[in-house]
Amino acid sequence: MVRPRRILLALTMLSPLALYTSRLPAALNPIQMRDFSGEITNHGRGIKADKLNALPLETVFSLKEPVGIVFSDELGGLSKESTESEGQESPSRKAGEHKSRVLSEVTAAADGIEVLEQVTRREAQDGGLVSTDSEEQEKTTGSQQQSSSEEILLETMPKQTSDKVVAENSLTARTDGKTKSFVLPDTLIRNIKDQLIKAKVYLGLGSIRANSQYLKDLRQRIREVQKVLGDASKDTDLPKNANEKVKALEQMLIKGRQMQDDCSIVVKKLRAMLHSAEEQLHAHKKQTVLLTQLAAKTLPKGLHCLPLRLANEYFSLDPDRQQFPNQNKLTNPKLYHYALFSDNILATAVVVNSTVLNAKHPSDHVFHIVTDRLNYAPMRMWFLSNPPGKATIEVQNTGEFTWLNDSYSPVLKQLGSQSMIDYYFGTNRANPDSNLKYRNSKYLSILNHLRFYLPEIYPKLDKMVFLDDDIVVKKDLTGLWSINMKGKVNGAVETCGESFHRFDRYLNFSNPGIAKNFDPHACGWAFGMNVFDLAEWKRQNITQIYHSWQKLNQDRSLWKFGTLPPGLITFWNKTFPLSRSWHVLGLGYNPHVNSRDIERAAVIHYNGNMKPWLEIGLPKFRSYWSKYLDYDQPFLRECNINP
Repeated sequence: MVRPRRILLALTMLSPLALYTSRLPAALNPIQMRDFSGEITNHGRGIKADKLNALPLETVFSLKEPVGIVFSDELGGLSKESTESEGQESPSRKAGEHKSRVLSEVTAAADGIEVLEQVTRREAQDGGLVSTDSEEQEKTTGSQQQSSSEEILLETMPKQTSDKVVAENSLTARTDGKTKSFVLPDTLIRNIKDQLIKAKVYLGLGSIRANSQYLKDLRQRIREVQKVLGDASKDTDLPKNANEKVKALEQMLIKGRQMQDDCSIVVKKLRAMLHSAEEQLHAHKKQTVLLTQLAAKTLPKGLHCLPLRLANEYFSLDPDRQQFPNQNKLTNPKLYHYALFSDNILATAVVVNSTVLNAKHPSDHVFHIVTDRLNYAPMRMWFLSNPPGKATIEVQNTGEFTWLNDSYSPVLKQLGSQSMIDYYFGTNRANPDSNLKYRNSKYLSILNHLRFYLPEIYPKLDKMVFLDDDIVVKKDLTGLWSINMKGKVNGAVETCGESFHRFDRYLNFSNPGIAKNFDPHACGWAFGMNVFDLAEWKRQNITQIYHSWQKLNQDRSLWKFGTLPPGLITFWNKTFPLSRSWHVLGLGYNPHVNSRDIERAAVIHYNGNMKPWLEIGLPKFRSYWSKYLDYDQPFLRECNINP
């Protein structure tokens, strides 16, 4: 009994091995039998190991390739090389792997994991297919091999990576679709203008001009299209027959193209037209600058009327009524004193009104106004009839400063020189194309230079705030007097946010005296709202420094004109930088000044030609200025001055 049991046990153990070994030779052809051991090594896994994986496994070949990018040219080359190298070793095995993997992918998606195992088991039974595909693969081109390798990469790539690449490609496709479908606005007008330019080129060609009938017809079509275009700035402004007229012109141009086949002549004509257009553009730019300067210098009719009406009213007053109250405060150093030098009555009124209305204690503020003799009576009359609350007002004229003459001030001597008069008023100017901004008549006014004589004008005061007449005060300024300036004379906001606000923009650094004493990249600062320590000014003898540099610039070799260049020199290393929120500039030339900066600013400055009281002023900023004027005031109504 024991012996039969042992025989049955042995048969039970050996029969599976016999069945397996009997099926194996039939499943493999001679080529596969010869390369069987190498194939197992190349696969990296046995057949039974494949049964344990529900997802298709990556081969050693697929691991050699980067899987993040599928369609790169470099990747295509690499995959092609890898395919060819492996194909040299075992081309039949390579094709067999491809067919079996494609089949396993398809059947797995259709029938699940069980079918995947069946396909894996049948992998060794596809010998006929392998040999047939091996012969076909030898006949394929290199491009087909590359395509096959790309398919293998796609099949062996992990599912998450494939999904990501597909998503990116589809997003790119959508983006490209939007770009392709996007149509520029007013394309018809653009097309019409292009056709007109082309037609004008044809009019100047010799072969076209030789054909009188065609030339006549072309001119007629041009006139028709120009009439259709008119002043239209967008497609919706064009008449209904616009397309018809443009098509007629296009047909004429097609005929002209057949008559003129020499492209070089057309190119020369286009270059000539381009050169002419550039010259016209340059001329228009110069004219724009001239007209802008003219508009900035021209006094509006209302502002010419106002001082006349005020002067007439002032001289009709009794002498007792021509005086301002609270004159005892003018020399009190404990109060807040402002210096304002201007011949513009409305601008001065806005500065005073805005300062007083935003002050916490208006009665502690004193305004020292200096104007010229012509506007002295009108300026006084304005503030007598429109007193700024409890604030104190003083109005003086330049004639009262008898000490300020050409023997004391080099700048006054220069302003009265014949060369300066010839520069501004002479007909035979040496350089008629020089910058027009330097010919502004304000540079001839002593009011523009009084800021350098503050200690002499107000000898009893220790600290003052200087205000230009083109500013608006939006917050209380008393905090300026409590700033510790650390021995500096001038407190100002720096303006070196951009390169053109540095010293080399204002001074001539080719001059040895300038190059030796100053840094061309030093940060500039702005006049308009400045704090001056007059006690420190006197101690450091700032006025004498100003005079010495003015004498050196008698021939205008150090700087041209204006007060900022000599200010930069005079207060070099003597300027304390204030916070930018104290003073925001650019409202007279830059329409893009940040509205948030304007709201945070204590003072906004309309520096530039576009002053708020002129018609060329920027409309978006005018309301900040006009809100501090009462346009119902009788003098303003009589002179037709409106917001």
